[in-house]
Amino acid sequence: QVQLVESGGGLVQAGGSLRLSCAASGSIFSINVMAWYRQAPGKQRELVASITNGGRTWYADAVKGQFTISRDNAKNTVYLQMNSLKPEDTAVYYCNAFTGINYWGKGTLVTVSS
Repeated sequence: QVQLVESGGGLVQAGGSLRLSCAASGSIFSINVMAWYRQAPGKQRELVASITNGGRTWYADAVKGQFTISRDNAKNTVYLQMNSLKPEDTAVYYCNAFTGINYWGKGTLVTVSS
């Protein structure tokens, strides 16, 4: 079992920045990949960025050059640095850990005002 707790969401004006954090606990040794997903109102959940145990990253085209995913293994925490935020980035952001099984956090709301 893996437990994930997100933090760092909130309300920000367009052009601003936020950093999301996801603290993992439990069977963290079994995690292969950690990722951030988001779900905007009325839309399906989509993958935003991921990072492997080896540090390899992947980004959705929509956020390349705008978001940065990173991890602190000592703190068992993954971050999502979000810069130059746009109203279309408004969504609930979910942390995901994949061990062969997907684990999810409860999500953190990011609202970007125009």
